[in-house]
This record gives sequence, C-alpha cells and structure tokens, in this order.
Amino acid sequence: MHLLLIEDDLDLGTALQRALRAHGFACTWVRGVKDATLQLEASDLFACAVLDLGLPDGEGLELLRAWRRKQHTLPVIVLTARDAVSSRVDGLDAGADDYVIKPVTPEELASRIRAVTRRAGGWSSSEWEIGKLRIHVGRREVSQNGVPVLLSPKEFQIVEELARNAGEVVTKHRMAQLLQPYGDPLEFSTLDWHIHNLRRKLGAEAIQTMRGVGYFLGR
Repeated sequence: MHLLLIEDDLDLGTALQRALRAHGFACTWVRGVKDATLQLEASDLFACAVLDLGLPDGEGLELLRAWRRKQHTLPVIVLTARDAVSSRVDGLDAGADDYVIKPVTPEELASRIRAVTRRAGGWSSSEWEIGKLRIHVGRREVSQNGVPVLLSPKEFQIVEELARNAGEVVTKHRMAQLLQPYGDPLEFSTLDWHIHNLRRKLGAEAIQTMRGVGYFLGR
C-alpha cells in the first residue's frame, strides 16, 4: 500500500516515514501544499494521505477542501496538534476520513490507515475472505482452506492489492509501480516471476490473467 505523507517538520516527517515503512507501507513524503498537489495529480497509486494542517506554503485544511471539490476520493487522515473540538469538526466536515491528534504511536497510526483504506475498499474488518483465501491485512498473513501460506513481502503485496480490488483487473503497469514505488517500476518479467511463485503456492487457478492487461483473483 502506497501512502502520501504531508508533513513539514523535518524530524517528525523522517520518523513517520521510517515508521510507516516498517509497518509495511510504501511512503512518499512531501513537506508542503504545492508538492502534495503535484504528487496527487501525477499518480493514482496512493491508497491514503496523512495530512498535517499547518504547512509552510498553505493550509492543509484548504488543500483537503480543494481535493474534495475536485471529487478526489482518496482517504485522508488529518494528523495535527490542533486538538480543539472546533478544529476536529472542521477537519471532518472538510472531508477527512479520520482526525488524529499528535503525538500518536506508529502502531495506532498504521491501524487507522488500515481502517480508512479498508472502509474505502468496502471491507468491514482487517480479515478478508475471497474464495478459499483468508487475508489478514494487519498481521500480513494469508491462509488457504485454513492452512497458513508463507509469502514473501512482495508476494503479500500482490495478493493484498488483488484482494483490495476484488472483482476488477489490476493492470500489470499499476502492479509494477506499486511493488517498486521509488524509481523505475518493477520489470514485467520480475512481476511475472512473482505471479508464477504465487500460483505455485496458492494453486494455478488462484490468480487469473487477462492477457495483455493484468491479473485478478479467482474465486
């Protein structure tokens, strides 16, 4: 899962980016309104944004309102020191999916990210069942017919993304970018190799191919 972190404080931004990556999230960090706008306009890979309100080149709340006016449905978690009830109401009314007061532990922030993204995907809990597969997003575990399946981090990312878009084809281009979000996308030959290994572990019918387009989960 790829996150957009908007936080101007250098020390806090560094710590948050490191912590979020440790919890299994890819994380692009920017420090202002302009860069956040450019990132969102340039990519549709982000699953969630974590947004500070007091930014050096503008107000985070106005950025959020602008996104919602443009019908951007990206889940947004406001992360701020502003703890007044009126500030929380303003943030939620502006379109935030959650409002979190600093300081927050990495574990809680990671849990809140999983909560807003699963709601956005139509899931009611962190355990997803698709056909014979059970996927526990929080623990990053997969089982099939009740039997645990040991997956590499990239294999889990593939299964999670396919499950998050159950019923839809995930293009090879999108998957390659998600698996390697920094720099050049993963080569298609490497992606095919990961898919081959997943089929070996989950069964040949578990992941279906739409030739020339991408992949989807079989049921």
